[in-house]
Amino acid sequence: MAEELRKVFDHSFINQLSSLIKANFPSFNASGFQELIYDDKWDELALKQRVRHITISLQQTMQLNYLEAISVLKKAAPHVQNGLTGIIFPDYVEVYGLNDWDESMEALEYFTQYSTSEFAVRPFVMKDQQKMMEQFLLWSNHPNEHVRRLASEGSRPRLPWGIVLSSLKLDPSSILPILENLKEDPSLYVRKSVANNLNDISKDHPDLVLDLAKKWSGHNDKTDWIIKKGLRTLMKNGNKQALELHGFTSNPKLSVENLLVTEALHIGDALTFSFQLSSTDEKQTQLRIEYTIDFVKANGKHSKKIFQISEHVINGGEKRAYAKKHSFKDLTTRKHYPGEHLLSIIVNGEIKASKGFTVL
Repeated sequence: MAEELRKVFDHSFINQLSSLIKANFPSFNASGFQELIYDDKWDELALKQRVRHITISLQQTMQLNYLEAISVLKKAAPHVQNGLTGIIFPDYVEVYGLNDWDESMEALEYFTQYSTSEFAVRPFVMKDQQKMMEQFLLWSNHPNEHVRRLASEGSRPRLPWGIVLSSLKLDPSSILPILENLKEDPSLYVRKSVANNLNDISKDHPDLVLDLAKKWSGHNDKTDWIIKKGLRTLMKNGNKQALELHGFTSNPKLSVENLLVTEALHIGDALTFSFQLSSTDEKQTQLRIEYTIDFVKANGKHSKKIFQISEHVINGGEKRAYAKKHSFKDLTTRKHYPGEHLLSIIVNGEIKASKGFTVL
């Protein structure tokens, strides 16, 4: 995915950016900027490397002090057409603004409304965590949803593609007041971030998140949605408390029968499997049905991945049939290797049936 995303920083965008800077800073050396951009390494640069290369090239050609440069960039930011490409503006703050705290906070708040400052805030957390967490708390009450989202997304301990905030992984207590402010947020964009933050925290402090979920549960539909998304890793891992909080009881009275799996397939083919689920209970049961595949890795060892099939209610004595396909086509995010694999069917966090198959 990152390979594709880096392509948004193309000639068209560089031309647009050059024109925007020139329009707001007439003495800007646009041709010199583009010469710096298109050096002999440009084509090989990954997504974040391209962003940083653009930032540094801007500084070298604008030759303004920090506050003057931010003033120019603020005028340009609203006119950038692709939201992702707008991350070059908060990146400039990240690189050159750590010693101008108040001005940088104002700039990050502004720029995030046109793109996102979630990556740029993280060095500020590392520089002065208490001060930055206080800022996040203020932003959590901001009228703009993008700024409120920044309060949650920027404080995530394990933000993908972002710097891991080790101190918040160790002690996430200062994040909780921020999430409290956002737990009933009207914006789905914000609520998704709150759920992702909870999910991050649950990987290191499951009991903390479970206690919070029990406290929040049942008071608001928006909050209940956050809880379910925020507990997704715990539920995937079969955590009984997380599952039971959402009605998926342990040891449901049912059996998985007639599990049929493609015995052998080539890389690029699709694995097909089917099975029947029979309830032996007298009453309805809420089910979360998943499957895992133990994939062979390049070193010959196995790595388990879990995938969801369905969540639904089954009536007492009911039988249901399921059929599924899983692609073994290589992707940029997953490469497949030949060897013996294992497929397992999981119901409410418990393995109910397994069968092996071979990838050739």
